[in-house]
Amino acid sequence: MAPQPHSGRRRSRWSCWAVRGLAIVLMSLTGGDALSLDHYRQSCPKAEAAVTAAVKQAIAKDRTVPAGLLRLHFHDCFVRGCDGSVLLDSTSNNTAEKDGPPNASLHAFFVVDNAKAAVEALCPGVVSCADILALAARDAVALSGGPSWAVPLGRGDGRVSLVSDTTSLLPGPGATFDQLKQAFHAVGLSAKDLVVLSGGHTLGFAHCSSFETRIRGFPGGSGGAGVADPALRPSFAAALRRACPANNTAKGAGAWMDPTSAAFDNAYFKMLQTGRGLLASDEALLTHPKTRRMVALYAASQGKFFQAFVSSMLRMSAQNQPGEIRANCRRHN
Repeated sequence: MAPQPHSGRRRSRWSCWAVRGLAIVLMSLTGGDALSLDHYRQSCPKAEAAVTAAVKQAIAKDRTVPAGLLRLHFHDCFVRGCDGSVLLDSTSNNTAEKDGPPNASLHAFFVVDNAKAAVEALCPGVVSCADILALAARDAVALSGGPSWAVPLGRGDGRVSLVSDTTSLLPGPGATFDQLKQAFHAVGLSAKDLVVLSGGHTLGFAHCSSFETRIRGFPGGSGGAGVADPALRPSFAAALRRACPANNTAKGAGAWMDPTSAAFDNAYFKMLQTGRGLLASDEALLTHPKTRRMVALYAASQGKFFQAFVSSMLRMSAQNQPGEIRANCRRHN
């Protein structure tokens, strides 16, 4: 069952934060065409409602959709800006981003396809796939119990999608703090944004290959065998080893990111503090004093996490490049 939307009182509070954060982002936009809240007000006024309806329908059938949509938006924005390039299919002449190793487990493309079809039926050739993905990511968070925010619109759809970009620009699950910081800095995001947006891991599932080295890849075992990362709580590491036996080939094997993985909350930060961070890139947030203090702050206050998450999402998704309006999100015109 899909989580229920917020009460009006809570939504009003998140909306106030969103407006403040949005003002900062819009004032700082440089390059490309400026995004605006009323971009489709005349040309396609029902576009947002159509996207939300498509996301709601998908979540009702598949609890992994919110995590899938949020991750799609992240991976889109970190490569060539938020231009929908991650949605393009590979062709006989080009291997696209979605087929790169860091994107092998991306899913929920069908939700964007369904939303695009609904919007095209209302206003053909008006709403970009990049904007649909930004709206869908917002809806995925809000419909999972997280904050909502007004999404600035007017992004163009890029025509370039290269598999080579994914390995050089997207940090992997084993990334160190310095590697993560560098990847975020490359797209104009700070160490605070790194911590806050990592909190999106509160939604979703990770495959065994993403954390295999943490549960049996550290040196020190008998006969040269690997042991678990000492930063992991022993009982948690044991549970992960049971979920992911050695030489496991089961396609769907893995673990949920936190015990409330269908709900957007601050449980991710609490897990980190108690030795139950799933990925090495999660644990990396505790290796620097500044980011470790941020983890503690958001573990203690879900409200402060939500407020910061809205601001960081607005900054990340403000990376706007001119482009076309695709008729089909999987191929350029």
